[in-house]
Amino acid sequence: MQLELRVACEADTEEIVALVNGAYHPASKESCWTHESNLIFGRRTTPQQVLSLFREQSAILLLCLESKIVACVHVETNQFGTAYIGMLATEPQRQTQGLGKQMLLHAESYAKEHFKASTFKMLILSARPELLAFYERRGYVQTGEIEEYPFAEIGQPIVSGLHFLSLMKTMPKLTAP
Repeated sequence: MQLELRVACEADTEEIVALVNGAYHPASKESCWTHESNLIFGRRTTPQQVLSLFREQSAILLLCLESKIVACVHVETNQFGTAYIGMLATEPQRQTQGLGKQMLLHAESYAKEHFKASTFKMLILSARPELLAFYERRGYVQTGEIEEYPFAEIGQPIVSGLHFLSLMKTMPKLTAP
């Protein structure tokens, strides 16, 4: 079976929402690497939130197995050339197969090629040390910036003191000989 990388379109919205919510808040108590069910109650995203990402200088990248979406990541840029990477999700039964690493690399490559970005930024939950370690192994470092958890947008916290840590990775700029 062949894996295909492609850019999402609005028709993919419902499947993206199901994938992201299934990866971060699985319906059952299945133990998947990315689940936040012990930290946050509720959905991770909604169709309206995903639809809002279909705009200029923004893309949702998909990894498909045949016609089924098995992984996704969102990447967008700002006027300063920094790319924000988020919503990285892989089907729970396909986690630990390297698909998340592949999608992160794809997001960085896409941002470099399409947005001319050399700096990448992301936010992760402070209560996820294993996630922090995953990104640090890929060259991301904490910026020291902390953002409050957005209670209304993506679920209700089960534990107190949740906040986001800001991570950044800067790629060296290539110079012509």
